[in-house]
Amino acid sequence: MIFTVAIDGPAAAGKGTIARAVAARFGFAHLDTGLLYRAVGIRGGDPVLVAKALTLADLARDDLRSMAAGQAASRVAVIPEVRAALVDFQRRIARAKGGAVLDGRDIGTVICPEAEVKLYVTASAEVRAHRRWLEVGGDEAQVLAEVVERDARDMGRADAPLRPAADAIVLDTSVMGVDEAVARAVAVVEAALRRMHP
Repeated sequence: MIFTVAIDGPAAAGKGTIARAVAARFGFAHLDTGLLYRAVGIRGGDPVLVAKALTLADLARDDLRSMAAGQAASRVAVIPEVRAALVDFQRRIARAKGGAVLDGRDIGTVICPEAEVKLYVTASAEVRAHRRWLEVGGDEAQVLAEVVERDARDMGRADAPLRPAADAIVLDTSVMGVDEAVARAVAVVEAALRRMHP
């Protein structure tokens, strides 16, 4: 069975947590596509050449969740040649047999517009910055400034800007707990699977 769940949204909205839970619940493969850009950005050198040579092994680095890697990812993600090099990589995983959950910023709009389920997970910038600050520490005001800066870059880029797909279901996790957010996502996937196999 080919079944793709596309989960998009800004940093620290909860899309990764939801994606991992949905993948585990249904036995689907999971790809955090942001790790691709983080891996390219943190490697240094020519980002286009790095993107073209990227492998799944590159996603195992232990520094990919750092703020530095996140900022590097956002910088290389605006390069059209980097995005193009990573599109095929993502699509192969998305449409492999057995089902897949991909989370990122342009999965439902660009990578898999044919995805069977599209979710857009969001939350206020303040809530997302607080969550990120709990993860990484430091100055909370600075973390908020970085979240706002990253949002502006991700939403304002010419190539594949961050936005919900027209047919995406929006989950605002600002005042929603993890369990509730996961339950809502699982319910959407179950409904789509029932439509495919009544």
